[in-house]
Amino acid sequence: MKKFLALILVAVMALAAFTACKKPAGEDNKEDVKGEGVMTYAEYVAAEIDAEVVVETYVQAKQSWWEDKATVYTQDHDGAYFLYEMACSEADYAKLVPGTKIKVTGHKSEWQGEVEIIDATFEIEEGSFIAEAFDATALFGTDDLIKHQNEFFKVTGAVVEAVGQDDEGNDAAFFYKWDNSGEDGDDLYFKVKLGENVYTFTVESYLCDNTTEVYNAVKNLKVGDTIDCEGFLYWYDGVNPHITSVVAK
Repeated sequence: MKKFLALILVAVMALAAFTACKKPAGEDNKEDVKGEGVMTYAEYVAAEIDAEVVVETYVQAKQSWWEDKATVYTQDHDGAYFLYEMACSEADYAKLVPGTKIKVTGHKSEWQGEVEIIDATFEIEEGSFIAEAFDATALFGTDDLIKHQNEFFKVTGAVVEAVGQDDEGNDAAFFYKWDNSGEDGDDLYFKVKLGENVYTFTVESYLCDNTTEVYNAVKNLKVGDTIDCEGFLYWYDGVNPHITSVVAK
């Protein structure tokens, strides 16, 4: 009997160990195990501009494809990587659905404050990860915000400010292009107040065109509206987020 009970105890302990180690269905590891020669996010941040970089990351959204070049927002569990005009066939571009893991080789670059990877090539690997939007509301106006450059984020309780005046001299909640020189289908620019500061947010038309919910939500904004937003912490002479969701309160 004692031997039988011992065998049962061993079986229970083995099952518990297996269950503890098994990854829940649909979830990826909470930490990325990097392949040989692949940088951690900290190593990527520390790399000099123009240095060759090799990273493993996950597609979060695709901005555009043109002439075998793709611009893609990606992120791992530690930080984000903006891939600008990465070499990519149209067929491979279709495979880069959100969550897809890719190994990217390219050069670290900077343009108007935006740190990105250029001249890149990629390989699709096994694995999947979709980042949850982190709440950056309290980070706007602080030096810590840039540490999250290109990450998927959200803000709550932002107040819509006038971006300028329309053709009739009224306060406008948004412009087509930064100077209102565009038309429906072009990028949308709007301003929000968070704390004591005002920031310019953008709906990048290549990422979210005029058929998307966010594009039309911005077109319906009014100065003074309180909104929650989600998007990517893009940079252009300071933070200039590319917004993917706007919800008016």
